[in-house]
Amino acid sequence: MAKRKRLGPAVITGQGGDAALTQTLETQTPPIARVAGEAAAEAAVRELSDELANALAEGRMVQDIALDDIDEMHLSRDRIVAVASELEALIASIQARGQQMPIEVVDLGADQNPRYGLISGWRRLTALKALRQRTNAPQFETVRAVLRQPQGAADAYLSMVEENELRVGLSYYERAQVAARASDFDVFDGSADAVQALFPTASKAKRSKINAFVRVFRVLDPVLKFPDTIPERLGLRIAKALDAGQGGLLYDGLREVPSDTPADEHARLEKLLGLKTGSKDTNRVAQASFPGDVSLTRSRGTLKLSGAGVDATLERELTDWLRERQKDR
Repeated sequence: MAKRKRLGPAVITGQGGDAALTQTLETQTPPIARVAGEAAAEAAVRELSDELANALAEGRMVQDIALDDIDEMHLSRDRIVAVASELEALIASIQARGQQMPIEVVDLGADQNPRYGLISGWRRLTALKALRQRTNAPQFETVRAVLRQPQGAADAYLSMVEENELRVGLSYYERAQVAARASDFDVFDGSADAVQALFPTASKAKRSKINAFVRVFRVLDPVLKFPDTIPERLGLRIAKALDAGQGGLLYDGLREVPSDTPADEHARLEKLLGLKTGSKDTNRVAQASFPGDVSLTRSRGTLKLSGAGVDATLERELTDWLRERQKDR
């Protein structure tokens, strides 16, 4: 005798039919299986949420950040200026194709305003700000960025330098500038240590040249208008002249006759160097003045500092500079 097929409860179609069917299916689902399924779904959502959070924190995911939420001066930038033609080309590229490469930022904390500090990508950020001002288009209100977690300020500076070295290159002066300023902010124990840490793959000779440009930066930066264009050979000659005690003479010469172009400034430097190195009167007294009411008098084998600016702070800074100079030799 054939077995009869056992039928489930009848479901009336029409109004309320879907609700009845749902109720029937839920009644037929074992409670343990239902609870297990819900727990598995919650675990999957939680795992996905954690993975997304980790991806953002570890810099594996690009996110959009408002331009005004980024502090572009979080680090002292290594690029002195953006060449106008290059920046316009970048602006045109972003306007036509969008931002192709994300910038790098560090989260300064929810209580900070701006919340994010720029590590690398200053030119892209500058281009986007220019586009926002020119177009008022909503797509230029944010920048694509990845979040980095540098192990301290030294790591952040290294990331900035590495990107610019790879993408656009840095002049010797720009390398020297970032090393000197990072040292001034106590990120490193002196500019020589900064050069070693920021340019670890550079040869000993190249690091020596960067250290020479650090000396140029320390003395002449206030009066140089086109410092990033100084050629290597000219920069080394300037550093040698500074070591010979001619800093005040170069400083005054540049201040008295400002240059309009890089070529003019180079010619002026060459002239000043030629006058001093070719002078027959090496015993004459030379005087120079510096900002902060500091005067320098040089005579044969003697340097004298005077003025209200000659205080304990200047003495300490001068002592530190002399020690750094000794390390570089």
